[in-house]
Amino acid sequence: MRRIIIDADKCKACKNCSVACMRAHAPEGVTFSLSDPQFESRNTILQDGEKQYKPLFCRHCAKPSCANACVSGALAKDPNTGHVLYNPDICAKCFMCVMNCPFGVLKPDRLTNTYVVKCDFCAADGSEPNCVANCPSKAIYVKEVE
Repeated sequence: MRRIIIDADKCKACKNCSVACMRAHAPEGVTFSLSDPQFESRNTILQDGEKQYKPLFCRHCAKPSCANACVSGALAKDPNTGHVLYNPDICAKCFMCVMNCPFGVLKPDRLTNTYVVKCDFCAADGSEPNCVANCPSKAIYVKEVE
């Protein structure tokens, strides 16, 4: 199964991954800014007190706490790809998944607080996710894992 892997030592916090993620999920031809609440990146770059960057991406865990906590079944692990996918149409909006993610990756959307924002591996279409393809320092890459 393919996973997004982060080498935090290579991250320069350029936010190309965030912009690429937003672009992948925005309607064709729409322009946006990083601060526009209508468009959100499914990843986050944090900075600690030592000026070290900590990229946060969904790890599509082998045993996802988020999906296990989901009362509606809106989060489920795809048996073919191993990715944890989200179906907003059946989401109960209880955000138990957000509270149970051990990495603090999942979040409610900023504009309406009515759905969960999380990585979908760019819809798992088999190609390289936009964040990976647009990382100039190669801090983000895809790896086959068991």
